[in-house]
Amino acid sequence: MSGLPYRAVFFDVGETLLAPHPSFNELFSEIMGGLGYEVTPDDVEKALATVAPSVSEAIGQTKTTWSTSREESRRFWRGLYGAMLAHWGIDDSSGAVFDVLYARFTSYESYRLFPDVIPTLTACRAAGLTLGVVSNFEDWLEGLLIEMEVAPFFAFMVISGKEGVEKPNPAIFRLALERSGVSPEEAVFVGDHPRLDIQAAAELGMTGVLIDRPGRYQDFEGLRVRTLTDLLPILGAA
Repeated sequence: MSGLPYRAVFFDVGETLLAPHPSFNELFSEIMGGLGYEVTPDDVEKALATVAPSVSEAIGQTKTTWSTSREESRRFWRGLYGAMLAHWGIDDSSGAVFDVLYARFTSYESYRLFPDVIPTLTACRAAGLTLGVVSNFEDWLEGLLIEMEVAPFFAFMVISGKEGVEKPNPAIFRLALERSGVSPEEAVFVGDHPRLDIQAAAELGMTGVLIDRPGRYQDFEGLRVRTLTDLLPILGAA
């Protein structure tokens, strides 16, 4: 155990451990179909490309906090979904379409773990690593992870909706370091956003590993993996 290069691993959650099922685009299309609107997953992709490069990038570009309260989160998603609906010429001034979208995207059944999560967490724990969550997410995330039966893997969860601070603010990473009892040099942070996750963690002296499942960041200079199991050799836990 003492030969491992690190003592702790902290994970982002959205698009790192779990994602909307079967995908954001497909779920969005399904919801819109149920409301009587013919919107394909490709239409969703094109609308996102117009109003924001991706959901992840939209979050990264917001100028204020967006996940430290449910009210903030609703405002953010109201803006993003509203821009997508306007792109299709759908009038949602009443907020009725948004309410249905928001309800589905904040329900436990709309999410699934990636298949590499349990094997990776199991190997990390077997290697004696302390595991934690650091996520920009509403406070119901903890209940979702409990429902998914992965909560016991984590020694702690630092969730912006509960803590009132979000990435890239260094304070949220410091909370994780304090709760894990390790120094920045002993910790790895795994996330899917180059600036909010990797750069922010690295600025505190942590080792950042970008999980780039769709291969979006081919030119990223740093540690980058396509699956979580690819993380294990980096941790010395393979």
